[in-house]
Amino acid sequence: MNATRSIGRYAAVAIALALASSGLAAEKKKAMTDAEMIASAMRAAPARVAKDAKIVVMDAAGKMRTLREGRNGFTCMPDNPATPGPDPMCMDANAMAWVDAWVAHRPPPAGRIGFMYMLAGGTDASNTDPYATAPTASNHWIKTGPHVMVVGADASFYDQYPKSADPDTAAPYVMWAGTPYQHLMAPVK
Repeated sequence: MNATRSIGRYAAVAIALALASSGLAAEKKKAMTDAEMIASAMRAAPARVAKDAKIVVMDAAGKMRTLREGRNGFTCMPDNPATPGPDPMCMDANAMAWVDAWVAHRPPPAGRIGFMYMLAGGTDASNTDPYATAPTASNHWIKTGPHVMVVGADASFYDQYPKSADPDTAAPYVMWAGTPYQHLMAPVK
C-alpha cells in the first residue's frame, strides 16, 4: 500500500479515536491555512528532520493532499483540529508501514523497525487496547505528552521496558504490550 494511503488511513483512525475520546464535545479549532498547517506539522519533529520532511494533510473527504514535498524519508502531518490537544506527528517509511498494518488489523511487517515523533504531544489513548475508541473501566486510558515511538521491533526489544497497564508516562514504557502492535513510548519532556 502506498505511503499516502497509509497516512490517510492512520489519520482517519486517529480522528475517530480522538473524537470518541473527547465524547464529540471538543470544540473545533479554527481552520488553518496551508502555511499554518506546514508550521504545525514541523513542530512534530526536530527542526533538522522537519525542514526536509514531506508534509501532508487529510481533507474533509479523507483524501491526502501534499502541502510540501520532502527529501529525507519522513512524512509529517499537522495537528488535527478535531482533537483537544496538539498532536502533529512525523514518521519514517517503516513507521508508516506499521501504522498501515495496525489500521488494517494485519500483522506489522517483520524486520522493519520504524520511528515516530510527536514532540508537540499526543492524543490520549488506551494503553492496552489498540482499537479502543473511548475510555472504559478496563482499557487503561492514559495521557501522553511529547514523545517518540519505536515501532516494529522484535518482541525481545520491548522486554527491556515496563509493560504495566497503568504506566508512568514520564518514563519509557510499552504501549499495547502483548499485542502485535506493541511499541515503545519514550517521553521527551
